[in-house]
Amino acid sequence: MTEEEPKLVKSAQRTIQIMELLGAARGPMTVTELHRRTGFPRSSLHQLLHTLIAMRWIESTADGTAVGVGPHALLCGTAYLDRDPALPFATRALELIGDKLGYTVHYARLDGPNVIYLATRETIEPRRATSRVGRQLPAHATALGKALLAELTPREAGELLPGHLTGLTDHTIVDHEALRRDLEETRARGYALEREQNTLGLGCVSVAVPYRIPATDAISCSIPIAELTDEEIDRVAEVMLDQAAALATRLRAEGIR
Repeated sequence: MTEEEPKLVKSAQRTIQIMELLGAARGPMTVTELHRRTGFPRSSLHQLLHTLIAMRWIESTADGTAVGVGPHALLCGTAYLDRDPALPFATRALELIGDKLGYTVHYARLDGPNVIYLATRETIEPRRATSRVGRQLPAHATALGKALLAELTPREAGELLPGHLTGLTDHTIVDHEALRRDLEETRARGYALEREQNTLGLGCVSVAVPYRIPATDAISCSIPIAELTDEEIDRVAEVMLDQAAALATRLRAEGIR
């Protein structure tokens, strides 16, 4: 095994692919659907599923026709959150921002070409936006992701992104040149902005939290599109820039990198 090209264990790789598919699915998936999505031989797929069920990483539906994520997958996911030293401070920052602005706010981390939501503070108002912890979205389709991509050089951002940019709505930027221009605007103004690029009816303002260089984490505020005026964007951005800077200062002071 060389350092440049580590050899991957096929069975482990396939197991992780199955778990990631089930984790991203909206509900349980049938074996037929998993076979179609993975292309794994049916015999190998059945063996892997039986093992995962026995280990309680996945579980069967009551009628036995489909499988979904099991309780041990939750234990593994929450362990990641529990050991992250930045999250208690980030959660407090979300509470302060939510109280000031009255909108749902999120904290997320760049993970390759995606962002993963690590914390959410929801407003109690009916207009709230819900995004569960653990949710993963393409970085190019979110203000959170664009705030973090803008922390990279254009070349670094380009190398991180896939060749084909998936559209989540008709408003998602799927052209690399258009995205490059959007990231330049983000760098210039200091925050990212998107309008209905991943959820219809909602816009978002996001700011990177620069306790690491380049920043890996960001905070965002979801705003109903009808309220996303220039004045409201300015108000939200000012609060978030202040809170992101304060959070970064606190994390560095705590020795968290």
